[in-house]
Amino acid sequence: MTRTVHTFCRYCLASCGIEVTVEQNRVVKISADKQNPHSWHDFCAKGRTAAQLVEHPRRILAPMRRVGDSYVEATWDDAIADIAARMNAAIEADGPDAIGVYYGNPAGFSSSNIIFMNGWLDAVGTRSRYFVGSIDQNAMHVVAEAMYGSILMAPVSDIDNCDYFLLVGTNPAVSAWNWLETVPGGWRRALARQAQGATLVVVDPVRTESAAKADVHLAVRPAQDWALLLAMVKVILDEGLEHREDCSELAAGMEGLRALVADADLDDLARRCDIDRARIETVARDFAAARGAMVVTHTGVSMHLTGTVAEWLGHVLNVITGRMDRPGGRRYEPGYVDAIRMSGMVKTSPHRNRLSGREMVAGAHALSELPDEITTPGPGQITAMVINCGNPVVSGPDGARLDDALAQLDLLVAIDFVQRESHRHAHWLLPAVHWLERDDLLAFTSNMHDEPYLHYGAQAVEPPPGARQEWRIFVDLAIAMGKPLFRAKGLNTFIKATRRAARLTGRPGLEFTPQWVNRLVLATGRKFNGRRISWREVLAHPHGWVLGPREFGHFRDALRTPDKLVHVAPPEFVTRTRELLAEAAPQAPTGYPFQLANRRHRHSMNSWLNDLPGLHPSGKGSEVVIHPEDAARLGIGDGDQVRVHSPVGEIELTASVSDQPRPGVVIVDHGWGSRVFDPRNGSAPQSFGVNRNLLVDAGPVDPLSQTSALNSAYVAVTPASG
Repeated sequence: MTRTVHTFCRYCLASCGIEVTVEQNRVVKISADKQNPHSWHDFCAKGRTAAQLVEHPRRILAPMRRVGDSYVEATWDDAIADIAARMNAAIEADGPDAIGVYYGNPAGFSSSNIIFMNGWLDAVGTRSRYFVGSIDQNAMHVVAEAMYGSILMAPVSDIDNCDYFLLVGTNPAVSAWNWLETVPGGWRRALARQAQGATLVVVDPVRTESAAKADVHLAVRPAQDWALLLAMVKVILDEGLEHREDCSELAAGMEGLRALVADADLDDLARRCDIDRARIETVARDFAAARGAMVVTHTGVSMHLTGTVAEWLGHVLNVITGRMDRPGGRRYEPGYVDAIRMSGMVKTSPHRNRLSGREMVAGAHALSELPDEITTPGPGQITAMVINCGNPVVSGPDGARLDDALAQLDLLVAIDFVQRESHRHAHWLLPAVHWLERDDLLAFTSNMHDEPYLHYGAQAVEPPPGARQEWRIFVDLAIAMGKPLFRAKGLNTFIKATRRAARLTGRPGLEFTPQWVNRLVLATGRKFNGRRISWREVLAHPHGWVLGPREFGHFRDALRTPDKLVHVAPPEFVTRTRELLAEAAPQAPTGYPFQLANRRHRHSMNSWLNDLPGLHPSGKGSEVVIHPEDAARLGIGDGDQVRVHSPVGEIELTASVSDQPRPGVVIVDHGWGSRVFDPRNGSAPQSFGVNRNLLVDAGPVDPLSQTSALNSAYVAVTPASG
């Protein structure tokens, strides 16, 4: 019997509504839900092929324990008991920080996973927490906290009223205006504005798909976008083009900002970013003069050593020109849950890394620090670790070093669908549940949509009998370890009692599950039309629900700074910028003349989906894109095998000669090179492409966001025969 389920895709923040056709508990088709009032304009191959991961021939279907060099299936009772006992032993020997965790993007798109993982971490008491943020998003969190008072203060774009788009380090023609904000059909809507007379300016060292459609493309030198943006701030302030009402009533710290730009030299900044001074001045003046305008800074800004300063200056441009909370600029969408208020209720004690002395960012330490934390003896050394739906050996810098460290752990537990590169040393493989196999209410990202929107993600198919949702794994571990979940005394006993009641009465609804949390969140959420949303209403909108019109006027109320003002010149940002100004303009080190850049692909999701052959029908895998001038100088032709190397690693791949990158820049795509192993049958691992992050030194980081030079590392390119 065929049935249709309406739900949403949970591969990225866009949360596109989908229509799933199911026969005998098997997905036979996934298509866009054209009845979805919010997202049906956005749908991509990631969602269309989601069933491939559900039915992956190497999917882990039951807990698997390493025995020698192979794996054997085990029961969940055995898995939880063994892991709990070994973790308790590690805590007894070395304290709670001996337990580490890394979680990747998939965990972020499951509210139940994140909530209960943190409940377990709090129960354990460990501060050894690592996540994907230090790869591509910490800069935004650091800036949001310093300027607005909350790491979750993510402005969204009012595209439909914008007259001047300044897009820095983002390629919305491919990424669909999606990164800590989501605007369905965002690129299509921006092009519609362009057809009506709006100006599109793209800042990127690569002539991306978006740059090809732009009115102006500024091919900035990698990691020097901060200099371009500071130059624009200087032109606007020096020429009195700022929005004086906002600068006097909304912004605190304008004196510090004016002092900074007074000490900056426009010609020097132009040389640093390698953009002609006259072009910078024209863009700055046109941006300031436009009726509605916005600066949008995304991952391309964040993934290098000056990313926080660049991210900050993009926000500064929006504030000083009156673009915050006004049509055509950036606004705050409160959503149906006040995530900022709720996050403020979670009190975490600050913690510094025992080796580097750096503080946590957004509740986690930098991934680049993890290898030393595992291999360096002493109090706080990590000896047991959980990788929760992540692949840090491929996603992060210098993966070979991390791989060596993971091999030294006394206990490595991987929660995932398949055994990936980062799991090859795992002692336990625990099978996760795909989003097609579970319910979801992503309430805590509701403020990142460009309109008030709610969608309950219904389960489409039943998971394999041996798979278990991540939230339950963490609850079971807390109970087995005798650690009170969320540090709430008596909660473990209560959960066990609800399970017993459900079992004895045959009423599954009596068991404590994330549904209880979902209902509580709605019951305390934002009111619409004078009342709160009921669970019955949520279920009555299977295609998603636009709760009301886009509204302005929520920005000031959302500020969490003590004085309820935007802090435009946080001292740590000003100090870091002065350090950059005092340094000589960066030069390529001897022997490594090229900077490494990245491209966004519509059909992939970091290191998460590049191991699905159906998403890559061309079979091309990885390539290095090199400018014709550079290729000619090196004697490299299109299709040649080349070696790309750095002081910490090397890879071999095919050259593609193209004028997409500016001279001196080579593109190798992020997220490839992970092997997929076969723990059940022991067949040879499958692999697609190569891991370009093996070339990135994990040592140098942005001192503010702790992000590595993933998009600006220096490399050399030589013919493979050389």
